[in-house]
Amino acid sequence: MVFSSVLCFLLTKVFKILKVEEGMTLEIYTTSVIPIGAMFAMTLWLGNTAYLYISVAFAQMLKAIMPVAVFILGVAAGLEVMSCRMLLIMSVISFGVLVASYGEINISWIGVVYQMGGVVGESLRLIFMEILVKRKGLKLNPISIMYYVSPCSALCLFIPWIFLEKPKMDAHGMWNLHPVVLTLNSLCTFALNLSVFLVISHTSALTIRVAGVVKDWVVVLVSALLFADTKLTVINLFGYGIAIAGVAAYNNHKLKREAIRNISDDSQAALTIPTATSSNLNR
Repeated sequence: MVFSSVLCFLLTKVFKILKVEEGMTLEIYTTSVIPIGAMFAMTLWLGNTAYLYISVAFAQMLKAIMPVAVFILGVAAGLEVMSCRMLLIMSVISFGVLVASYGEINISWIGVVYQMGGVVGESLRLIFMEILVKRKGLKLNPISIMYYVSPCSALCLFIPWIFLEKPKMDAHGMWNLHPVVLTLNSLCTFALNLSVFLVISHTSALTIRVAGVVKDWVVVLVSALLFADTKLTVINLFGYGIAIAGVAAYNNHKLKREAIRNISDDSQAALTIPTATSSNLNR
């Protein structure tokens, strides 16, 4: 997060390659950006801790339940409407994740709890992002979001690190952080956020969502080949397949709703133009 903060500052304020969108106020920062940064820090902390207990493939399978958490929290926040169709889709995703978990050979419930906590944190972050856009009308590109959120996330991670992790690192002499590996990880994170912005600007949200499903499968399969602690079973893959099918149905449903909303907005805009023209003629 410190790396992203510094890099965003250099790109936007020093070299001025990219532009930070205006409109941010102190009220929006305290009520929206800080909660987003805090939830992002929660996601990073709990999600990374989960990898100490469970495999990368199994963690990815558990992440498939993300739409369920987002939808439930969205209903609670008044951003989503409960329907029979959505309830069926959420049930399919949940069933698939349960089957995948049942097929896990070396399951660690501590790791599952950490991963579920990370899922809740990411879901809350997405909900706060939607509130920022819909209710407060501030639309920021990913670079602007990183510029504002990264310092806040870094601070939220730094405070508990002092009390929880630093004493353990001092006691065990764990200060050999391999700066090359750390820098490469930081660059990958920044490149990921930037690539999402570029893909959306040149294609559409549908491309991102389809690519996300493909990425999930690639992570599961490649981690099974690379890491010795990953043992995939037929039940694992079958359950994950069910969950991914539910996620695909969820994405398809959301995209259809967005398309209908866009058509409605275009129709309303088309109706207002003749009215304005007629009014001018009458004058």
